[in-house]
Amino acid sequence: MNSFFQMLLSLWPLVFFWCFVISIIIQNVSAMTLPNNETVPAVIVFGDSIVDSGNNNYITTLIKCDFPPYGRDFTDGNPTGRFSNGLVPSDIIAAKFGVKNFLPAYLDPNTQLQDLLSGVSFASGGAGYDPLTAELTSVISLSGQLDMFKEYIKKVEKAVGRNKRKIIVSKSIYIVCIGSDDIANTYAQTPFRNVQYDIPSYTDFMASEASKFLQELYGLGGRRIGVFNIPVIGCVPSQRTISGGMLRVCSDSSNQAAKLFNSKLYSKMRVLGKMYSDARFVYLDSYNPLMDIIQNPTKYGFNETEKGCCGTGNIEVGILCNPFSINTCSNPSDYVFWDSYHPTEKTYYVLSSLVLDNKIKDFF
Repeated sequence: MNSFFQMLLSLWPLVFFWCFVISIIIQNVSAMTLPNNETVPAVIVFGDSIVDSGNNNYITTLIKCDFPPYGRDFTDGNPTGRFSNGLVPSDIIAAKFGVKNFLPAYLDPNTQLQDLLSGVSFASGGAGYDPLTAELTSVISLSGQLDMFKEYIKKVEKAVGRNKRKIIVSKSIYIVCIGSDDIANTYAQTPFRNVQYDIPSYTDFMASEASKFLQELYGLGGRRIGVFNIPVIGCVPSQRTISGGMLRVCSDSSNQAAKLFNSKLYSKMRVLGKMYSDARFVYLDSYNPLMDIIQNPTKYGFNETEKGCCGTGNIEVGILCNPFSINTCSNPSDYVFWDSYHPTEKTYYVLSSLVLDNKIKDFF
């Protein structure tokens, strides 16, 4: 009898380990419980590199990441065009709504009809609310993404008929995640907008473009629309390097611009919610949760907040983060950022839960 208990005690660390592993897996991949037994036919995403699952692979632009070490922790270690070491929020959100675990890029030639019916990402890394942002980087603008969505609607209708298409379009979840590149790149790093606008007027322009896009999306049938605000862009490693001085502190000007835009976006969305009472416009705050992760990293299991995992972590992003980048870390889960601009997969999981879990009900 004593030997039996000794055997159980010796196995306990192993049992505890596997219970821990299983709990982490369940936490990461399980779908949320939707209110009133709702089901979501598809998740459809518009935006920039945060939610681009590979569209930029198929256009002529320098804003690409279809090479190692990107995708190092994705299935089979494939660099899919996602700007991270693994999954990005478009994938994680699709899983949270119980649709699928990977949200494919619309332009991917391997995307099948069934993939279309359950949703795709139209996002293009480098895009912004400001049309000039996409033009400067030769990527797909928001209006271009909307044109692809119109094409998508025709494909779906041809496949399943008009009535089924209407149901899919009206009951799908729409996610919009864009705007960081307008402030961090177009306004702060080029001479085109900052001589034309000051920050208050530029953020007015951005908010007007956002409202226009959301109204067009509503006009095409979108009814459950979630919009991420701009995160704490001044604290990403590249902005620390460019604007943070010798100590690489957060760029206060970028953060203040993000906060100003976010307040205007929130107001625009409230107006749209009153104008279109049959729709749900859900404001998704990523600014404060990411700031909390950066200021309290150990609370979320992180050690490094000021540098990315790739290379030196100070400036490498896109083509500068490549197989020849020396000193790329071996433990990306310790890092908030994968490269100098984009979070790690782990951060995306944490952030997606902090931003979305309490907002799921607001879509219905």
